[in-house]
Parts: sequence; C-alpha cells; structure tokens
Amino acid sequence: MKEQPEGADDLDAENKAGEGALRPRVALVFALVLALLLAALSGLVMYPAAQHLRSLQDGRQADATLVAAGSGCFLGGCKVRFEAEGRTVVANLPVGSGHGRNVAGERLTVRYREGDPQVVASQDDVGGGGPAVATVLFGSGAVLFLVVAVWGSVHARRQRRAFA
Repeated sequence: MKEQPEGADDLDAENKAGEGALRPRVALVFALVLALLLAALSGLVMYPAAQHLRSLQDGRQADATLVAAGSGCFLGGCKVRFEAEGRTVVANLPVGSGHGRNVAGERLTVRYREGDPQVVASQDDVGGGGPAVATVLFGSGAVLFLVVAVWGSVHARRQRRAFA
C-alpha cells in the first residue's frame, strides 16, 4: 500500500466537500459579469430615463386623462390623452412612470416638450422618481458584486500561497 503524505486525507475531504460548488474562478467571473450587467443597467438604462424625466420639469403643463394604466406603467405602458397646441394628443408616459395603481379615466397633470407633445411625463414623475431610485439600487448592486469579486480573488490567492 502506498503511503500518503501527512494531511492528504484532509485535502481529499475538502475536495469532495466542494463538489457541486462553483470553482473560485467561475465564481469570480460570475460576480464580475453580474457587476457589469448591473452597472450597465444602471448607467445605460435607468440613469438616462431619470434624466429624461427631469428634462421635462420646465415643459408645458396640461390636464390629461389616463387612457391605459396598470402594472405596465413602470415599463412605459401607460397612455394619456390631452390637448396640446390646438389638437388632441395620445402619448405614452415614459419608462418609470409611477401610475401603476391608477385606473383608466383618472385625471392627472402632465408636462410635455413644447413643439413635440408626444414627449410627455406626469407632473408627479418629472423629479426623476423611480428611475433615480433604480439607478442607485442597481449601481449599489454592481459595487457590491465587484467588492465580492475582489474579495474572493484575494482570498483565493492567499489560500494558494498557504498551500504552496
């Protein structure tokens, strides 16, 4: 029978215990990809949506009727009807609208871009609202996963040095 070096049984037990778990490099890549996706969602989707809503703060004001409402409002599925520049306009409220609990037929105040009444937002949303909060949350998640990836990388290197 072949003799095993001292502590070899402990290493075999650790390897078997780790079966089914992600290997350190796979976990590191996973955390980095997740951080990148959250950062992209924050910076490329939610931040511009918040900026768009804020850009309408100085827009023209009009009284509107909610035509289509529901849970899809946060994703841009709400429609409003209002009078602008002498004509009736039906326009979509932008992504991040906070009117998911409202029902069709309700009255609300909207702001629209002068010369282009299709660009519209609810008076309640022009401060940035939901997209601004989502920007912070997704950005914080990206930082968290980046910290986890760096910590995991440092921890794995220290373990390799200890066994070398």
